Amino acid sequence: MKNLNKYVAIYKEQLHKGDILIAYNELVKFVMKLRTDFIKSLSDQYTFAGILHGYMDYTYFYYSNTFLRSKKLKFGLVLNHLEIRFEVWLLGNTLPIQKEYWELLKSTKWNKDRMEMPKYSIIEATLVTDPDFNDLKALAEQVETQMIKVSEEIVAYLKNDLEV
Repeated sequence: MKNLNKYVAIYKEQLHKGDILIAYNELVKFVMKLRTDFIKSLSDQYTFAGILHGYMDYTYFYYSNTFLRSKKLKFGLVLNHLEIRFEVWLLGNTLPIQKEYWELLKSTKWNKDRMEMPKYSIIEATLVTDPDFNDLKALAEQVETQMIKVSEEIVAYLKNDLEV
């Protein structure tokens, strides 16, 4: 690793330019609005937890339902800042649960290109690869539609195709 002072100087310089601060704040606000909107529109299907901020790499919130909770699982709607894309992650409540489900799900379509378990999840399904942040209403609809579709597919697979 370079000298930490050098990294901090670059970080400070970029923050003073202002673009990163504006972009980061607007992205986080958008995810917060998604969560609020989903609570209003999807509370009959899922419960939603608070917003979590990664280390400028991910902004996300968890959501779950009775079935997932019974299996000690949950979903995360994730804004992947490094790739600038929206994803749904299936997560276990603990690492041993994640490892157990990874073994069951590693050969599914969601993990077809993976040789090993993702760092933080069991499944990472991409929802929107090239988001248009100039049309937030359309983007929100796109994220919601894809989130529901992927979440329902994963839950159906867990219910119907796994003997867990």
